[in-house]
Amino acid sequence: MDLVIKGKNIDVPDNAKEYIRKKAQKFDRRLESISKAKVEVSEEDTRSKENRYVVEVTVDAQGTYLRGEERGPDIFSAVDAVSTVMEKQIRRYKDRRRGQKRSRAKISQVTPPEVEAEVEDLETGAEEGKLIKFKKFPVEPMSADEAIDRMELLGHTFYLFFNADSEQFGVVYKRSNTNYGLIEPELT
Repeated sequence: MDLVIKGKNIDVPDNAKEYIRKKAQKFDRRLESISKAKVEVSEEDTRSKENRYVVEVTVDAQGTYLRGEERGPDIFSAVDAVSTVMEKQIRRYKDRRRGQKRSRAKISQVTPPEVEAEVEDLETGAEEGKLIKFKKFPVEPMSADEAIDRMELLGHTFYLFFNADSEQFGVVYKRSNTNYGLIEPELT
């Protein structure tokens, strides 16, 4: 497993890097298909000292991304918290791969869409309303159910995918009542 540890607005101390490496080895033992893992540590200037350090982990398991983010009063407690989240993500991913079906609410078609999307934190000094992050990712055809599984594994509230059934791009998203929605574009 290729492990990348980086700090955002902080230099990660060597003892914290070693602690992160030990925790990341557990992920690799629980799921052998992990090729890459990225750990980003940041320190935020907050009123609450309990949420000062943020640790975000993204794991690539043969094209399926598992993600967790947790906060803590120090780097070590944030790493412990995100490790627990990632272990749950890995367990859930392995269960789904074994074919254990979870009951899921019905997908609803929505027109016009009203989607509440997660918004990336604005970088310090960035003007409000400006595009501050650009991201590319590989897309493979999948069903809406598979897209919901991927969205849940990432811990996001929406997921862009190429719908194998309709042969067009779509977005699945969480609705406020534990159901899911599907948005597909229609040219006018």
